Order: sequence, then C-alpha cells, then structure tokens
Amino acid sequence: MTAAKRTAKATRESLHRIFTIPEAPNSTLGRVEQQISHNLMGFLGDHIVATEKPLTDIEKDFAQAKIPETPSFVSDHMHHLLDKLVSQSVHTSSPSFIGHMTSALPYFILPLSKLMVGLNQNLVKVETSKAFTPLERQVLGMMHNLVYQHHDDFYQQWMHSAQHSLGAFCSGGTIANLTALWVARNNLLKAEGAFKGVAVEGLFNALKHYGYDGLAVLVSKRGHYSLKKSADVLGIGQDNVIAIDTDECNKIDCQKLHNKCAELTTKNIKILSIVGVAGTTETGNVDPLNHMAEIAQQFQCHFHVDAAWGGATLFSNRYRSLLSGIEKADSVTIDAHKQMYVPMGAGVVLFKDPASVNAIEHHAEYILRKGAKDLGSHTLEGSRSGMAMLVYSSLHIISRPGYEMLINESIEKAQYFAQLIQQHENFELITAPELCLLTYRYVPQAVLQYLAKADQATQQKINLLLDKLTKFIQKRQRENGKSFVSRTRIEVGRYGGEKVSVFRVVLANPLTQKNILSEILAEQQALAKQAPQLLAKLAAMTAST
Repeated sequence: MTAAKRTAKATRESLHRIFTIPEAPNSTLGRVEQQISHNLMGFLGDHIVATEKPLTDIEKDFAQAKIPETPSFVSDHMHHLLDKLVSQSVHTSSPSFIGHMTSALPYFILPLSKLMVGLNQNLVKVETSKAFTPLERQVLGMMHNLVYQHHDDFYQQWMHSAQHSLGAFCSGGTIANLTALWVARNNLLKAEGAFKGVAVEGLFNALKHYGYDGLAVLVSKRGHYSLKKSADVLGIGQDNVIAIDTDECNKIDCQKLHNKCAELTTKNIKILSIVGVAGTTETGNVDPLNHMAEIAQQFQCHFHVDAAWGGATLFSNRYRSLLSGIEKADSVTIDAHKQMYVPMGAGVVLFKDPASVNAIEHHAEYILRKGAKDLGSHTLEGSRSGMAMLVYSSLHIISRPGYEMLINESIEKAQYFAQLIQQHENFELITAPELCLLTYRYVPQAVLQYLAKADQATQQKINLLLDKLTKFIQKRQRENGKSFVSRTRIEVGRYGGEKVSVFRVVLANPLTQKNILSEILAEQQALAKQAPQLLAKLAAMTAST
C-alpha cells in the first residue's frame, strides 16, 4: 500500500470514528447527557420508536396551553421529554434516513454545543461576544477564501475591518438569500443627490428617482422558494421573481435567460439580480454559472449564487470544477448545517466586495456604534448565538481533506445508487446525480417498456397511476419506520415535460452504506405488492393499449 493510500485509509477511518463513537454504558437518567454527548446515534436508536405515531395523536401530548403552576424536577421532566418528544422525533441521523438534507452529526458537536450555550454569547455586538466576534470574522474569511480564493494579503486587509464585512452568519439559506438581495437592492438604488436612497425613502420613491418601472429577479424553475419570500419582504413582489425554463439536465436555459433579460430591459424593468443555483433542492443540479455571470455583466446586475446545498463541494479538489464560475458571483449562500455537518441554524452569505454590505449598515447609540466592529451592523438578525464556533471547530477537526473525502464519498455513493436503480428491472432513474442527490420511481418492467413506445396521451394515463403508486410506497415506507425517502413532482422531458411523482434521495450521511441502499429498493419493491389494485390497473392498461 502506498503512502498516499495509507493516509487516505487513516483519514477515512478517523472520519468514521467521528460519526460513530462506542456507546456509553447504560445508566440512570442522570447520565443521559453523557450518552447524548458520546453517542447520539445510540441514544436515539434506544429511545426513538420504530412505528410512526400519527401527528394528530402527538398533538394531544402538547395540547395544554396553561403554564404550569408548580415546578417539575429535572429528572421527571427528562422522563416526560423521552416519552413524549424524543420517542416521536425524526431519526435524521439514521443511515437509512436518506430523504432530506439532514445527516448524522459528528460526536464532538454535542459537548461543543454545551460550551457554546453555556457561554451564551450574543454576536450582535462586541460587548457581549468579545472573542466570538473575531472568531466569526475569521470563519467568514475562511468560507470566503473557499469560494473566492484570494491571496492572504486580501484577508489580512479586510477580515477584521470595522468598515467592511466579508459576509454574514445567518440562521439559514432563506435569511442568507434575503440578505444578498437586500444588499443588491440597496446598492442599486443608493443615495444620489437629493435622493436619500431606498433604505430611507422606500421603493416607490427609489423607482421614481431612477426612472425604473419595476425590478426583477431571475432564477431557474428549480430555484428555492426563499427567493419569493425575499421579494415579498423587500417590496419587489413575488410576481417579479421570474422562473426561467431549464434544460433536460435541470439547469437554467441561458438563451432563455438572456432573452428574458432583454425583454424586461425594453420594458424598463431593471434586472436586480440573476440567481444561479449550485445544487438545486429537488435534483441537486448546478446551473452554468460562468455563462450566467457573463449575462449578469452584460445587463449590469447583481449575480448571486444560491449554493446552500452544493457549496460544500468546493472542499473537494476532485469535484470543485462542478461549481466553476461561482467565484464570479457578487454574493454566495452556503449552509453549514447541510454538507458541513453542523446543527441546524448555520448559514452564511458571502460578498465578493467587502464594501458592498455598507449599503445595509445600521447603527444605534447604545449599540452598533459607528467605527465599532459589531457584527450586527451588517446583519438582518440582531441577537444571535455563537454558531460560528461550531463551524470553526468543524473546519479544524475535520479539516479540508476530511471534508473532501466526505463530499467525494457522497457523490460517488449517489452514482452507485443510480447504477443500482438502472440495473434493476422494476425501477426507473428520473434524474441522474450531479452531486449526491437523485430521483427515481418504481415502475414494473412491462410498464416501463411500454411507456418507452407509448404516445403522449397514453403516457399521461399510465403516469397518473404511477403517481398514485409512488405516493403509496413513500407513505407506507415512512410509516413502517425502517427507512425514509422523500417525494416530489418534477417535469420529465421524455414524457413531454409532464410532471410526475418521484422518490427523492439525498446521500450525504457518511453512515449510509451500500447494502442499505439495496435494502431500501427491496423494501420499496415489497411495498408495491401491497397495492395490488394499482398494479392490476397498470397491467390491464399496458395489455389493452
């Protein structure tokens, strides 16, 4: 074995240990904290029930609106939580939970979270987060460097500048995307002459001053719904988030994007931002970012990349090129609570120009004073916890090569699963993985063969029945509690662009092994047999047409 292979093997074994620590001895309730801190997977496995309880029944456990008049012992309350809350929580760390963008957490996150909560720092201002403020600025610099890869001198100059910011920590991708468009809007409609700027005078006066008849944000049909929320909050209007058609690979059609930009410009509608997606939520695809950057430059508008899901791919030297062009973006969203394996509530928005955030700067006499290094002067959220500490620690403990290995294995695991699906006679791969996300559905072999030669009207009838079968299997699989895949509806080119229901799988959990993927397909095939009426209708339709 070569030295490189030995190093890779040691790194892989080390990463596996990070996610699977031997279970702590079972003991009294007073040691629950130790169990959770050292073996979250084991703890959850011991306390989460296998059979799903209906949500309406769970609601009955939390139906009391009256605040208790007598205090509870902590031990008694812990029993209550175990019985009522933990037992019916979603086992997101399970290796067979592959339906959403959540995963097992590294074991070290639990004790570090206790430290973070115990310190109770408020990142809005230096006065309540003295050391956490420079730490967060460093993490923003590290993430900025991951995207833009400037020289060290750049970060020495801007990382701790009171008048600048490389980005902002947010509770997630929604706030990060909103912050990016907020900065774009305020820089576009900035103060000029007697006009005080959109932040002071509002959108109506800003459009009137600049002579625009409206603003628009352009994104592919696979864009995240948070962009419409952002348009709503910023006064742009949801109708002005314009969805552009995608190609057969679920990437934005750049010719149609260019045509729409030209059309809006002739109507005196200013393009506020073009948004590229690096890892679509439904299919995991990456838009042609280089081409989109060129279009944004041509129409002199802000170029934002929503890489909430796919941004962590930049850790991988092998797959970084999939996001080529992201370095040309004016702003980028990345969620650390997705493929960076930290708990929920850790997103970042990064800005290419450290001065661009000055457009949203806010101050107050008692806090966020001018000239101070308070982080809250450039963030939408005020009081915030020190989540940056968990990202900081993860970057040091896992390191870039560790993240690279996690990313590589996730992508290659998705490629393996896609091959497994294609080789199976009763499954149809709908979207092949570009990152570690794919979609597919159960289709009996005879039906699949007939679909390939059927006319569009017949395809629609068959797909309606397959939609019902997909829903049945997905719901029954979730209720059984052994494994979980999610479900969505997407357009499929080979069926005339018709929307069909599909299974959606996300393979980011390092604990998900190949044998589990085979077992999931076997379970789905067995569940299909529990819908004999649907199978009979499909067989009859195939035989009679």
